[in-house]
Amino acid sequence: MDKQETVVYALQGIRKYSKDGRFVDLPEGWEFIPSGDPALTRRLKTTAPDYWVVKRKVGRKEFGIGLCVPIGLASDIAEQLKAERETPEYQKKLEAGRRQREKRQVEYQEEFEKAIQEFLGFHKRYEELAARLAKVITEFTTPVGSGTVARTQRIPIEERACAAVIAWMRHNTTDYDHRYIPRVAGKRREVRHDIAQESLALLKDYRRGNDIPADCPLQKALARLK
Repeated sequence: MDKQETVVYALQGIRKYSKDGRFVDLPEGWEFIPSGDPALTRRLKTTAPDYWVVKRKVGRKEFGIGLCVPIGLASDIAEQLKAERETPEYQKKLEAGRRQREKRQVEYQEEFEKAIQEFLGFHKRYEELAARLAKVITEFTTPVGSGTVARTQRIPIEERACAAVIAWMRHNTTDYDHRYIPRVAGKRREVRHDIAQESLALLKDYRRGNDIPADCPLQKALARLK
């Protein structure tokens, strides 16, 4: 018999589920194993004769939260993984993987910082300020797990750089974080759009090499970071 991967949705904690629009009970002799160990999840999927992929709906989004598998299978595999992870070979592999991730992170930060500078496109009169701004925004938005637009792969890096600059300016050069925004559908999006236009207008003066007033919010924001 072919392996079956069934998707169910948790309804009440991890005790009630829905499958294909109907209520189902956890099969007798099965247990819920929460997500958290990718290696365990992969091994369970290849080892279990049948299993459920458990998801939870939050609004229109779906999130995987674990698996349901026969009781005892997860504990046996967890013991196997523990033994494997204690071997010198695994530790070397782990260290090599860590170094490779660090290398990719440094390369991405350099690429992203360059993309920001290209988006800024400041006049040579403000090249030094552009370099500092690009570095500040890169350091803030590129850490792994930060959840910022800089970490997404869904849009080109040029669009990521633009969005990162606008987002940073929204929080650092405007009163957005302290502004009262009515809870009206679309109002927050409207406010953010207006602020983005203001930020782009501010950047235009730097791109043209115009004289910048001493109270420029962008320079004041950078000064606070020194």
